Amino acid sequence: MDGTARHRILVCTSCKGTDPGTRPGPQLIDALRSELDRRGDTVVEVAGVACMAGCSHPCTIGFQAEGKASYVFGDLNLQDDLADILHFADLYKVLADGWCSSVDRPGKLRRSTLSRIPALFPAAPTKADMAKTTAPMEPAE
Repeated sequence: MDGTARHRILVCTSCKGTDPGTRPGPQLIDALRSELDRRGDTVVEVAGVACMAGCSHPCTIGFQAEGKASYVFGDLNLQDDLADILHFADLYKVLADGWCSSVDRPGKLRRSTLSRIPALFPAAPTKADMAKTTAPMEPAE
């Protein structure tokens, strides 16, 4: 890692695909890892999860990072949604607290959000945040 906080994309490996006997998670994991490697992205890692309890919305994926809101999305597939998943990963990396509205999410991720969970602990304040809280108050006119 390059000192930037780790970000993780979780992909359900047990979601069943639309074709009988298929599980799209492993192929999505491979495609995400390949594209992130091609880009040289050392901040986002991709991990498989045995079940994310989104069985009625295959394939289910999640985003998480320390100090940020976490997301779970459903009804995603490799063919239609890979670019949007990667676009959201780029957006998520720059969001200080991970919080964004549905209109800011790309493509199907606008309407396929299963949950957004606030961060357990807020992100550490930046120097700019600290300056705002320690700056002297200006007198009222």
